[in-house]
Amino acid sequence: MRITDTSDLWWKNAVVYCLDVETFMDWNGDGIGDFAGLAQRIDHLADLGVTCLWLMPFYPTAERDDGYDITDFYGVDPRLGTHGDLVEVIRTANDRGMRVIADLVVNHTSRKHPWFRSAEASKDSPYRDFYVWRSDPPPDTKKDVVFPDQETSIWTLSEPTGEWYLHKFYKEQPDLNVTNPRVRDEVAKIMGFWLQVGLAGFRVDAVPFFLETAGADGGALPEPHEYLRDLRALLGRRSGSGVLLGEVNLPYEQQLQFFGGTDGDELTMQFDFIGMQALYLALARADAGPLATALEGRPTLNPDSQWATFVRNHDELTLDKLSDDERAEVFAAFGPEETMQVYGRGLRRRLPPMLDGDPRRVRMVYSLLFSLPGTPVLFYGEEIGMGEDLDAEGRLAVRTPMQWTSGRNGGFSPAPPRKLPGPVVSGGFAPEYVNVAAQRNDPDSLLSFMKLLIRRYRESPELGWGDFRVLEHSCPEVLAHLTTWDDGSLVALHNLCAEPRTVPLTLEGCDSSHRLVDLLQSGEASVSDKGKVEIPLEGYGYRWLRVVAQDSRRLV
Repeated sequence: MRITDTSDLWWKNAVVYCLDVETFMDWNGDGIGDFAGLAQRIDHLADLGVTCLWLMPFYPTAERDDGYDITDFYGVDPRLGTHGDLVEVIRTANDRGMRVIADLVVNHTSRKHPWFRSAEASKDSPYRDFYVWRSDPPPDTKKDVVFPDQETSIWTLSEPTGEWYLHKFYKEQPDLNVTNPRVRDEVAKIMGFWLQVGLAGFRVDAVPFFLETAGADGGALPEPHEYLRDLRALLGRRSGSGVLLGEVNLPYEQQLQFFGGTDGDELTMQFDFIGMQALYLALARADAGPLATALEGRPTLNPDSQWATFVRNHDELTLDKLSDDERAEVFAAFGPEETMQVYGRGLRRRLPPMLDGDPRRVRMVYSLLFSLPGTPVLFYGEEIGMGEDLDAEGRLAVRTPMQWTSGRNGGFSPAPPRKLPGPVVSGGFAPEYVNVAAQRNDPDSLLSFMKLLIRRYRESPELGWGDFRVLEHSCPEVLAHLTTWDDGSLVALHNLCAEPRTVPLTLEGCDSSHRLVDLLQSGEASVSDKGKVEIPLEGYGYRWLRVVAQDSRRLV
């Protein structure tokens, strides 16, 4: 592989930034974020180093599930702007070196979608088979619901025809019947439309639910993974470098199937939910073991496939793959109050408040994120250390207005607070303490640190492309790992405890002709003739060390 290959598989060392247009920047003063406001803030993202902008749903919606209950897959919510405003954002982002992807939410529609309104009005509707129905009373399916605090069954009675329709999420979100070839054709048209508008791919919502055919008794669906391969092929034909970033919260071996196995011909990328949950367990224990075990347990992927790494997302911070005792450890450390938890399986907090605002720990975690093998994904506001609003309902706790300045509504909007999508964060993480403007020109700010991390990550393609290995040593609190690709090698160390540690390492293939040069600060470490080196770390300390051979031509 060559450095020039990174431009073809751009997403393997991209920096992805997720935002909700509604809560990012209001430019017309009505209290709702809009595309015009996002366009005005594209340069902030470019300055940060973002290379891929992920837009949460911007489609017309009935507003039952924060935009994920869609009433028109081809539309733009008029509160946010027009198709023309979206195209201007895409073009401006492209000009600044950013591709744009958006949520593809095709496992269900809104109950108010024209398809469903027609379907539930009559059994003879041409859209009746777009959904899944049953005529007999359903059994108890409480254990199958996604939102156990909101729903008690995955079937709801539709009065006009006296039949029940399937919905894994809210009852306002009837599931589409993917066994129907007309539904599959519509999904292809939806993808084709937005690719033509200018998107560079999609974050695919709830992929296992999308491919689920249980309950459907209509036409036979081709093997579900064959259908996913068809969608990947469609993307390849329409956009040679497009990406499908899938939400698949399953064990690693099952995730491998959604990549298309070693052929890598289904989802391009998947979020590493297992690694994320192990990270929080490791942080709670101040023991790198759980994270090291998870990373070493990742299956081998096709070179064209990639993991997406994250420490926070737009949803609940799910801990469902941990054991009950492990989950209890994480709850005790980072969400001891019931209001901080959601569905009994996750957290609804942002990272800085969970770490008590300790800048050493916050920076160590983000340094770790960017050093892990894969593509880092940020949720808006992470670059400045935003907090959450625990008074908000459920997952909305982390979807608060972006904090641009210390002024009114955090500079998000001049409108009265009652017109905003939700309250601005108050308390110690309020805009008067945490905002973009105050951090922009502060070299010691979290924003400046994140810019450095992103710059170094982009200059180190081995982090996205390379072979990964956990390094053995005698400090259980420290994760030390090595990534190697082409002629580049990088050693990263992260101390998960408050006490200083000195980590002894042996680097195979290295001798006294090699140097270890710090990438996040000034300094370097020398290596012995036998490849031995001792690396001191402060409490919650972190170091990225580039292995530099005597004849290396890489810039350090």
